Parts: sequence; structure tokens; C-alpha cells
Amino acid sequence: MNKIYCVGFDKSCISICIGISFLLLTLSACQEKKPEADKDYREWKVFKGDKGSTGYSELDQINKENVDRLEVAWTYHSGDARKPGSQTSPIIVDGVMYLTTPGIKVAALDAATGEEIWVFDPFKGEDEEPVAVNRGVAYWEGKQGNDRRIFLTADDKLYALDAQSGSLMTGFGDQGTVDLRKGLGRDPGLLSVRATSPGVVHNDLLIMGSSTSEGEGAAPGHIRAYNVKTGAIEWTFRTIPSPGDFGHDSWGPNAWQLAGGANNWAGMSLDEEREIVYVPTGSAAPDFYTPGTRGEGKHLFGNTLLALDANTGERIWHYQIVHHDLWDYDLPAAPSLVTVEKDGRKVDAIAQVTKHGLLFVLDRETGEPLFPVKERPVPESGIEGEEAWPTQPVPVKPEPLTRFQITEDDLTNISPEAREYARKRFREMRYEGPFTPLGVRETLVYPGSRGGAEWGGASFDPQSNMLYVNVNDFGTSFSLSKVEEPSMDTENPIIRGRSIYRVNCSTCHGTPGGQQPTEFPSMTNVDERLSESDIIEIIETGQGFMPSFPQLSEKQKEAIVAYLSDVDEDGSISVPEEETVETETSSYSYAIDIAYKQFMDEEGYYATKPPWGTLNAIDLDSGELVWKVPLGEYEELTERGIPATGTSNLGGSVVTAGGLVFIGATHDEKFRAFDKDSGEILWEYDLPAAGDAFPATYEIEGRQYVVIPATGGSRVGTRSSDAFIAFALPEE
Repeated sequence: MNKIYCVGFDKSCISICIGISFLLLTLSACQEKKPEADKDYREWKVFKGDKGSTGYSELDQINKENVDRLEVAWTYHSGDARKPGSQTSPIIVDGVMYLTTPGIKVAALDAATGEEIWVFDPFKGEDEEPVAVNRGVAYWEGKQGNDRRIFLTADDKLYALDAQSGSLMTGFGDQGTVDLRKGLGRDPGLLSVRATSPGVVHNDLLIMGSSTSEGEGAAPGHIRAYNVKTGAIEWTFRTIPSPGDFGHDSWGPNAWQLAGGANNWAGMSLDEEREIVYVPTGSAAPDFYTPGTRGEGKHLFGNTLLALDANTGERIWHYQIVHHDLWDYDLPAAPSLVTVEKDGRKVDAIAQVTKHGLLFVLDRETGEPLFPVKERPVPESGIEGEEAWPTQPVPVKPEPLTRFQITEDDLTNISPEAREYARKRFREMRYEGPFTPLGVRETLVYPGSRGGAEWGGASFDPQSNMLYVNVNDFGTSFSLSKVEEPSMDTENPIIRGRSIYRVNCSTCHGTPGGQQPTEFPSMTNVDERLSESDIIEIIETGQGFMPSFPQLSEKQKEAIVAYLSDVDEDGSISVPEEETVETETSSYSYAIDIAYKQFMDEEGYYATKPPWGTLNAIDLDSGELVWKVPLGEYEELTERGIPATGTSNLGGSVVTAGGLVFIGATHDEKFRAFDKDSGEILWEYDLPAAGDAFPATYEIEGRQYVVIPATGGSRVGTRSSDAFIAFALPEE
């Protein structure tokens, strides 16, 4: 800070000195901190538009008056359509677009024409398909501008590429790559670690989260900052605290050595002026139950919004949004940096959406809520060794963006038959509100782990202080069972395989003979679709959203194959009943019997009243919901005279100074522009597959473009494509 000292002065000198000091302080403040509204939102160099994850553009060439004239400017076909598709948010730097394809290649395109400049394929020459999805790349540029890098994550590797040529930067890590499994304090060979979202760049650091498996033996989700030039880890923040770390006492004994997860898979945001990185984390692994050494405590820093010093990784503040998560309520998206009017003054804040339909608005410097938050009592867990936290935080404002607690009055009304079926199913399940712990009875989780906001997050208009959030409004059911873990030496391999499968696999795939999942492939009769070697390879390497399971021994993998090759559709196995009595056991665990089963009517539509997917506008100054509209429709229901119901949606939105909110995301495979003031649909386009991704908007030589990856494939039964489509107004 500039200081002025006056010595040996009279009153006139005091006035002059005070005036000069005030002027210098004002100028200094202007230089140190520009108002949010003065930021340059015309570029799209960062995932979701800027490091604050606002998804906002001040471009207005495309606006309410002319958006209905949008036409396809170009289409790029990557040639590698697969399930799941690309969930990328393309970035545009100096007229070049960088995106990741469904096959997790990086493509550099001429952003004005879609012409391919170069492609980098991390799997070139390999037989296996890439695992999981990728939501984009990060860009770094040296101070002199002569070193420009693109950072990609694919499977368990982080790659540094030359932005101009797409070639590996061989001085980074091991010939251009870094193994994400290393540096976590555990044996890398036993860990499954990836990163679906790009990191955030701060000076010469690339700050990264990770995706881990969600069962026993999962890797810890520590946050790491890599040197952009060398690939060395510069700092680590342990999300599962070690002895001596703050938060260590919020776990059971030895959890720091055994627990996994509490990871940032959804991306993060950066306040460049304050040099604070904001990191939302997910739940501890395994999901839904954590008995034994992990069965007690709040589980810091799971389900927490962390504010870390971007230079050192030191904790500045934290706010835990779900205590001791038993519902897979990961924080699903990077928070949005916002500025709001509060009690007559401007407050820099951060807005965090959640899977359970809540919106937390916190002071950016202190983590204090801007609207009251109440700790509400929740039901106890009935699982042995599990100590569910007795309360959970719920904001008074903004109101929940989904139905937060349902009754029979909330069940579907699309037909009398559907309503009666839904009522019967609702009465069969255990349901005591949004924090009902799972048990051996089928339990309805509403909004479920696929409800509320997802990784699409929110977009924020700094001119109106309005936040736009797309959400899912439907439930999911689960049930648990106690599983004895038999001795590996004495039990029949089919019996061993059944226990190992139920502990490690049934969470997503369900159990043959039981209710089957609606979101993931069933393993019933899987031996008719895959060979034994195929099954083992998928266990070892993962596939699609499924992680690898390196912690399983060869004997355990062979036992899983033996079980899946033997089990019938009704769940029975060929081993005589007397041989299945497990007389020698080493321990027990819990397994999922019913997994991610969406609460639906007999026709396959959601069992609650529409809308099932919505786009919402929230005034962050007041905390009030301004409008809510259905997002997507089922045309067959519309033809039956049922108003637009909304559909499940995966992806995010962009808001512009032209008065528009652009979003794909819907199951009906359309790309839409909404009036940001009213929620009215002003334009829509039928895509070749769903736009399960983030749009981006940018300007080249005076022409504004909007681009959407239209590759689909993120939901069971949906089409896949390899198309990336850019729209613009007709050239004059």
C-alpha cells in the first residue's frame, strides 16, 4: 500500500496530504481489483469460459431478436463415436479451438471453419479403448508467449502438448506424461486414478483433482499442483487428513490409510486476484455405507467446498455441505464466482450447486453463508458400525431447486394407471426424506444421486446477478445386504466370486436375480456377451464410466468370472446348497442389492409429477427463484396432450449479454436458446445425438459462433455421434 507522511505541517498541508493519500489509495484499489463487471468475457480460453466458472459471455451479436436465424456454420466429425460420448467444453485461443473427442483424442481446429489442424491420440497403437470420459483441456502460456501448452488427462496419465503442433513436451514428467497414481502416499499399482475434468492453471501451476473408484480400496482424492514445465508435484492437499492434519479426528481410526474418495472430479474455480482456488469434493468411498474404521465422524474433507491458497495448497477455509455422506451426494460441479448485492453493499461470493437440489451461496473470503443455513435432524443408520451424522445443513434461501421432500401427492399424474403403479412402489420402499440412510429394505433416495444439479453446474450473468441452473427432479432406489467374505483358500470359487462381486461390482451393476439397474449394464447373462478374457480385461483396465480394479488379485478376478459364468437369471448358482454355507469367514462387508434404480412408472417414465428436468433462474441478490421452466420433452407424451415434462439432462449452459441462455443436455437431443429474462424458448435445433456437454461461444473476425459437442451416449439407450457443431448468423 502507498503511504504519505507529512512532517512539520499546518492544516492546509493536512488537507493536501489527506487528498493525495485518498487519491493514491483509490488508484491502488482500482489497479489491485477490477470490478467483476469490467472483466473481459469475450474470450473462451478456459473450461466453462473463465477461471471463475461463470459460463458467461459479453458477446451480443447473437441476441433475442435474431437468434431464430441461427444456422450451422460448420460441423466437425472426429471419426471416433463411442459410448460415452464427449462431454468436453471446447476452449478457443487465438482463433484455434481445442477439444476432446469421444475417443479422448485432442483435436485442434480452425475455430472459424472447423478445419482440423492437428490431432493427438494418447491411445495410438494400443488395442484397448479409452476409459471413462473427458470434459476438456487446460491451456497455459508462458510470459513471453513462446511456450504454449495444452494439458490433457486420459486414463491415469496427464499429458503436456505443444499447442501449436500437438506434439508431446518431452521435458514434462516422463517424456511428456505424468502418472496420476503416483504421489498419493499409497502403492500406485493398486490404485485406479483418473481425471475427467481439466485442472485449473495458476501462474506456473496446474492444480488437479481426480476421479477414483467408489468401492473398497479406492484411492484418496488428494488435490495436487503440478509444475507446468516439469510435471513435478509442487504441493498436495490431503482431503483425507493424516495424523496431525486439521480434520484428522473427523474420521474413524486408520481411515487415513484405508479410506478413499473425497476427491474433486467435477472441476474447480480460481479467484486470480485473491489467489484462492475453490475445490468441491465428493463422498468418501465406498458410497452409501462406511462401517468399520470409516463408520464414524463427519469425514472432512468429503462433500466439502475447500478454499485453498493456490500457491501453497494451504487451507484458508472449508464448508462441508454433506456430513458423512451415505447417499453419493458428491459436489457435482465447479462453483461459480459471483458478486452480489447484500445489505446495500457488493459482496464477492461463490455459488455451489448440489446433487440434492440445494444452492449454497458463501462469502468468497470467509466461507460464511450469505443466507441462513440450518442444521436439520436426519434419520439414523441401521447398518452395524455406521454412525450417521445426526444433522445436515439446508439453506433457508435459495429454496431447493428440486422437490426436497415428497409425499404421495407428488407422484405422477400423467395417467391414472401410472399414478397407481407409482403409489404401490412408493409404499413398498423406505423413505423418510432426502437423507434416508440405505438399509436392507429398498430405500428411495430423493432427489437421488442422479437428481438435482450434475456436472453441468451453473452459469452466472454478472450484469443482473442471475444464476442459471439445470437440474433433474427424480429419485433413485437402492438396498444393501450383509456379505460374509469367505476364506480365499477353502471356499468354492463360485461362492468366493459371488461375495467379491457383490462387494465390488453390484453397486453399479446390480446382482443377477435381483432388480436390475437402469443406468448401468446388467451382468445377468454377461457370459453370453463377453468371453472370460474380456471380463478379466475390463476388470483390469476399466471401460466407459467403470474404473479399473487393480487391487483385486488374479484369484479374485477368476472367482468373479466363475460366478458370472455360472449364475442363472434368477440368481441361483450350481453349487449344492450345503456347500454354500460359509463356515470360515475373515470379515464381513455390505453390498448393494438394488443399484441406481430410477423411480419409474410401468411405462418407463419417472414416477413423480413432471417436470422431471428444469432450467432455473435465481436472483442471487435476494435468493429468490425468478423462473423455472421444463427442460426437454418426450414428444410421445406431448402428442398425448401432456404438457412438456422436461427430461433427464446432463451438460451445462452458457449465458450471454445478448439476453440468451444456450443449453443442450436433454434426452430429446435438442440444442436450445432461452430468453434469460423469462425462460421462453426462442430457438431449438435437432442434434444428431444429445449435447451432453458444455456449449462455448466466441468471436472470430467480427462473427459470433456458438459450438456444442453433439456426441451423446452418456445415458443407457441413447445414440452416439462424433459431431461437433458450430452455429452462427448468416453472413451478410
